[in-house]
Amino acid sequence: MMGSVDLEERVAHLIRAVEDLSDVVARQAGEIAGLERRVRLLMERAAEEEALRGEAPEANVRPPHW
Repeated sequence: MMGSVDLEERVAHLIRAVEDLSDVVARQAGEIAGLERRVRLLMERAAEEEALRGEAPEANVRPPHW
């Protein structure tokens, strides 16, 4: 059977692990937001280049099987 000190130590380790994971998730959320912005900008740039060349964006072109 575990004593209260053992349980307190385990809870302290679990709290630390949760805090560490929370930090990781927060950092990854920021990285994802930055990547989403970059992808959006690249998509806008590609659409502008296609418009300048007079090509329809691929999203507006029907697939060959339609």
